[in-house]
Formats: sequence, structure tokens, C-alpha cells
Amino acid sequence: MDLTDRVAVVTGGSSGIGLATAAALGRAGCRLAICARGRERLEAAAQELAGGGSEVLAMPADVSDPDSVEAFAGTVREEMGGADLLVNNAGIGRFDRIDEASLEDFDAVYDTNVRGVFLCTRAFLPEMLERGDGVVVNVASLAGKNTFEGGAVYSGSKHAVLAMSRCMMLDLRPRGVRVLAICPGSVDTRFFDDQDRFEPDRERIVGAADVAHMIVESVRLSDRATVSEVEIRPVNP
Repeated sequence: MDLTDRVAVVTGGSSGIGLATAAALGRAGCRLAICARGRERLEAAAQELAGGGSEVLAMPADVSDPDSVEAFAGTVREEMGGADLLVNNAGIGRFDRIDEASLEDFDAVYDTNVRGVFLCTRAFLPEMLERGDGVVVNVASLAGKNTFEGGAVYSGSKHAVLAMSRCMMLDLRPRGVRVLAICPGSVDTRFFDDQDRFEPDRERIVGAADVAHMIVESVRLSDRATVSEVEIRPVNP
């Protein structure tokens, strides 16, 4: 896909992988639409992206809320003509042994990580299907291919995202829409600031810009080819 003047939507675009991906897509020529729940951080991200020369639409939205998602998609449709590329990046993590995990945490993780992918994809697909062209990128995780102590809720949600992505690829490929699941290992983002169960060496794990680079290069492939899954992990953690 030639990214020049394409409309790229990035959920969870105010920090981490989302912000890095939006910045990389902007440098590649995309017009950007980003959302996140926190207004203050979202506005700061929009200013940063605009300062880099990108056209940016930023709107607070909760990807787990159908009305919020539809409002965001409607604004993108009205102001930018709909999405050419959707990056389902918004996600959260909660970690506990299954006997200690709360229903509140379970619902929060699945609402954002799984329901959010479903709602956003459904909201932004119509224009892609009408044109017979587009890409959906789902940010999954290596936790969607592996298991670990304390990961029942988070790892389960990412297994679901990966399975959804594989099915979506089969559903949409015949109609010209490509689907990519990207599976990072540990990434140096605020994700690790918000929990105390894991303490990776932040200087040796993958950077958000590394994940963003892989997304952009995968999307840039000829329309005759598609990458359905990518794994990216630290070289020597």
C-alpha cells in the first residue's frame, strides 16, 4: 500500500506503541486519526504529531463503548473520508493468579483488548470494503501464543485477539482488505509502569519504535501480498 495521503486510524494513540506507530505512519505520508480515553495525554500526542508535520484528528474515545466508537468513526468519516488503515492498538494488562484475579479486572481487560478490536473493526470497515482496499492491524502479543504464571486474564485476551485476527484475515482477504496481527514481546512503554509483577530490563527490551517500524513496513507491501502475523522480541533480554 502506498501510504501517501492515506487515512490511518490508531486506537490508544496517545502513548507507547500507538503514538510511535502514528508518528511512523505520519512520516510515511498518512493523515492521522488517533483516539484514547485520556484527553490531556491525547492532546499532547496530537501536538507532538502535528509538530512533526502530520495532519491529525484527535478525539477522546473508549474502544469498549459502542457509542463512543461510532462517534469517533463518524467524525473520521465526516472530516477525513473514512479509514484506509486501522491499527487496533488500545490495550490494558492485569496480572494475577486465577484464584486472585477479580471479575472487575477480567471485564476491563476483555472489554478493551477483545471487545475493542471487534467494535473498532466493525466501525471502520465499511469504507474499506466499499473501496475493496484497506488494512487492519491488530496489536496482539507473544502472550497470545504463550502462557505464564499470573497471565490467565491478559494472555487469554491476547489469545482471543490472535484467533480473531486469523478469522478476520480469512473473512476479509477475498474482498481486498488485509489483516495483520503483530505480536510483540516485552516493549519499553508505560505498560510496565502500571504494574509491579514484571520488571524487565527496560534498556534491553524492544522499543515502541521497533514495533511501529514493523507495522509500517508490513503495510507497505504490494497489494498482491500480505503478512498475516509478525513476531518481534528482544534479541537478548
